[in-house]
Amino acid sequence: MTEPDFESARAYALIRLARELPEIVTYHSLQHTRDDVVPAAERLAHAEGVNGEDLLLLRTAAYFHDLGFVVRREGHELAGAEIAAQVLPTFGYTPEQIEKICRMIMATRIPQSPTTLPEQILADADLDTLGSDHFWRQSEKLRAENEAFDGPMSDVQWYATQVAFIENHRYWTASARALREPRKQEHLAQLRRLLEQALHHASVAQKPDPS
Repeated sequence: MTEPDFESARAYALIRLARELPEIVTYHSLQHTRDDVVPAAERLAHAEGVNGEDLLLLRTAAYFHDLGFVVRREGHELAGAEIAAQVLPTFGYTPEQIEKICRMIMATRIPQSPTTLPEQILADADLDTLGSDHFWRQSEKLRAENEAFDGPMSDVQWYATQVAFIENHRYWTASARALREPRKQEHLAQLRRLLEQALHHASVAQKPDPS
């Protein structure tokens, strides 16, 4: 069996992300895919002993996982899987390989429910930033993107959303837990303090002026 043309598939995804993503997509961006999720997936795959065809399919899924954003925001995972199913045959991927890739893409949908190890790795890689050094920078980008789509959020709304999301998040692989969980918990503690401060400021602002 001939090897799939991974480099062409990768180039296809990166070109479409670069050309077709709306400018207001500041978090789910080309950089998120290329500089965050793909390296995290490769790092976790190495740590978890995933190689050969499984690694090639995982890397392909990583490049395509947010490509659905060029079509729509809601249900972008399904849109990305549909793009993958449509174009990957032209790059020599078999139906069985494409089905695995699509399942990996869908495993990044919130709430996550990955089943296979490659699905768990991509799910963890997609949220690697929660326990990484650039969490706060990425958090600002996500807030800007959400506000561009949904309108302004107060600090209370934003921090409450972040706290709830991280409280409900889990890393699926032992490698991600070892690498990212401690720092993620630090970020959660900081977010809780920021939420407390925002709630305090909001309550002070609502008090009537005694004068």
